[in-house]
Amino acid sequence: MITELVSAFGLGLAGAGHCLGMCGGIAAALQLGGGQGTGMTLAYHGGRLTSYTVLGAALGLAAGSIDIAAWTIGLRYLAGILLVAMGCYIAGWWHLLQWLERGGAVLWRPVQKWTGSLLPLRHPAQAAVLGMCWGLMPCGLIYSSLAWAATAQDYRLSALMMLFFGLGTLPAMLATSFGAGRVQALLRRRGLKALIGLLLICAGLWSLYTTIAHHSHLGH
Repeated sequence: MITELVSAFGLGLAGAGHCLGMCGGIAAALQLGGGQGTGMTLAYHGGRLTSYTVLGAALGLAAGSIDIAAWTIGLRYLAGILLVAMGCYIAGWWHLLQWLERGGAVLWRPVQKWTGSLLPLRHPAQAAVLGMCWGLMPCGLIYSSLAWAATAQDYRLSALMMLFFGLGTLPAMLATSFGAGRVQALLRRRGLKALIGLLLICAGLWSLYTTIAHHSHLGH
């Protein structure tokens, strides 16, 4: 469990540049809300993390409801492949996961139209709802993380993995909200992203190796 949670946190942390591009604008705008700016910002991010956690739990529950050996083995292979793909994506070596964003854009459009009714934000509760909707936006990093979390086949672990992924995105997002330029610069550093990407690739390859090595045992 610890390995999965550390990997999920590292994935969110290393995806700082991507998160800033997708959500940085609204995160910065929320802090301009005068006296309620801080409350709005915290409510938004709380809603965002809640969305990730609930989606992770739902997918983990769905994946775990199928008790077939071949299904379990297939999910373990998928977990290893996704870790490798996400590591390459984070490090900037391979952008295959961008096709997820193009597909997700179709599902996001009706949600995006509905969120327009929440603006301008006047209360933290509206910011929290907006944050929950933002968890559905077409982001290859979010979608692939959800698919990876589902491979745990346990709604509790899947939920925790997505929560830790969300926590990993917080330093960059809060730095944007509160104007911490140095933190943003650190999280954007290519060396850090490459290091975490490489660690994710190694974790994925190890997962694939152990699945192959114990394939016959898992089949039984």
